[in-house]
Amino acid sequence: IHLATENEQYLSELSDQAGCFKETRTVEFIFLLSEKWHLDESARYQAVELLERFMIKQVEQICKTSRENVKSREQGQGSSWSSLKDQIYDTFVLRLVSCIQLASKLSLHYNIVNSDTALKFLQSLKYSYTKQELLESELAVLKSLHFQINVSTPLAYVELLLEVLGHNGCLLPSKPLHEMCMQLLDFSYLTRDSIYDTLLKIAIENSTPSKLQVAKFLTVKEDFMLLAVGIISTSVFILNPGHWKQVVEHLNYITGITSQSILEFSYAVLKHIVGSTTP
Repeated sequence: IHLATENEQYLSELSDQAGCFKETRTVEFIFLLSEKWHLDESARYQAVELLERFMIKQVEQICKTSRENVKSREQGQGSSWSSLKDQIYDTFVLRLVSCIQLASKLSLHYNIVNSDTALKFLQSLKYSYTKQELLESELAVLKSLHFQINVSTPLAYVELLLEVLGHNGCLLPSKPLHEMCMQLLDFSYLTRDSIYDTLLKIAIENSTPSKLQVAKFLTVKEDFMLLAVGIISTSVFILNPGHWKQVVEHLNYITGITSQSILEFSYAVLKHIVGSTTP
């Protein structure tokens, strides 16, 4: 109930730019770096969500500053916006590393990414940051997010729903199911735009959605509960299709998400796994 409430609250306050910084290359960078530093699954998802929230706030602040500069100095927006945009480009990798560091500290894992490890990596990419600048970057992320960095990730939704399914008597082999869910959750993050583009076209029954339909669909793309039930449903379909209908009914009962919505999400994921348009 707590997670469902938190999810609804997040969706009600959603920024128009939500999802802009979950581009495939960025997510892949975070996943690979988290793997290099031997972080657990929760840390890498949390790092993605932290970077997303921080970057949106930073862009919104820079846009606000740019508008104020134009008004106060009565100068062209181009040069002002260009210099502000450079600030984002110049510090993006540093902020990304800071988000991974913060996520590693939140995951309660023994392997925290310390400043020496982070600096060594940044230096390997020819960045010449100091330890002080690294600490200031972490603090910048914390301040921008008002120190509210312990955000729930889709992984938390998946794992809790798996527990509820087991408690409700939906007996499935837990270890292989959990492992499959982890693989599909990674896959859904890395092919996010393609999956949701397919899902939108299914929902509107049209291959060319309008700008308004795309904008309204944003809450679907950011719905962690829908993503979690879709991942579990797809995992069960792959591992044990005989139990699939029963699991979908259970997920519908637990979350209130319709069986049709769960089915459509599973189809969108499976389509991109198989790479075929065949139903």
